[in-house]
Amino acid sequence: MDKKNSEWKMSKIYAFVERQINMTLRHWHWELVWILYQIAMALAIGFIGAGTASFSGADINVEELTLFLLIGSLLWGFLNLLLKEMSYSIIWERWEGTIEYTFMAPVSRLTHLIGTSIAALIYGVIRTTLVLIAIAFFFNISLDNANLTGAVIILAIAAVSFIGIGMMVSILPLLTPERGEIMGTIVQAFLLMISGIYYPISVLPNWLQKIALFSPAYYALEGMRKSLINGFSLDELWQFIFPLMLLGIVLIPLGWYVFNIGERYSKRKGRLKRSG
Repeated sequence: MDKKNSEWKMSKIYAFVERQINMTLRHWHWELVWILYQIAMALAIGFIGAGTASFSGADINVEELTLFLLIGSLLWGFLNLLLKEMSYSIIWERWEGTIEYTFMAPVSRLTHLIGTSIAALIYGVIRTTLVLIAIAFFFNISLDNANLTGAVIILAIAAVSFIGIGMMVSILPLLTPERGEIMGTIVQAFLLMISGIYYPISVLPNWLQKIALFSPAYYALEGMRKSLINGFSLDELWQFIFPLMLLGIVLIPLGWYVFNIGERYSKRKGRLKRSG
């Protein structure tokens, strides 16, 4: 009986994964536009690093600076995509006119969120890989000293933490149909500012540096850079892996809890409708 229940739950999770991927493929031309946009932005950030030495007049390790910026751009593109995909899952429900049916169906919300998260991870890996391939044609970056295994481990743990944040952000379009997407963008911009994507957090005011210590993106970036640029071993990367694990343990249940509160509020106030 338990095996049948487990298989039944997995089939429902797979159904949400397949549904989300199909909706993405349905609008493939827009996704192509966003992929080209992400490639252009990553290249622009990389060229900033490559061109810094020409006008700064300082003795700069251009390759290390360029890699520092490219890692920030690629990692933020991946993590930010997870946030957006979680949020867009609600927005797309409105566009498709299925939001009432999805939220009133006899399916646990955890199943719904897990399926959406897996689909976002699959799409995020594919899109980031395409951006990475494009960048490889423009920049000759050496990773001879890199610990690729450590980088992959940190990326996987960081993705779990960001899914928790994504659950909380995704409730915003449900609570405020007219402005929910904009509010989600504000959350993304704040994380971008405090996490040291394109600069070390030491340049931030002291009070923002303290807030940055609660951002999973900060630990993911520091760990990725130490593993890819400095070749840190897993033991040396533990100082970043451990906080990421703690944040993931806290953020996943917290995200689910916040989403459930927002869902109950939306149903009570009659927010499950197709338009704002």
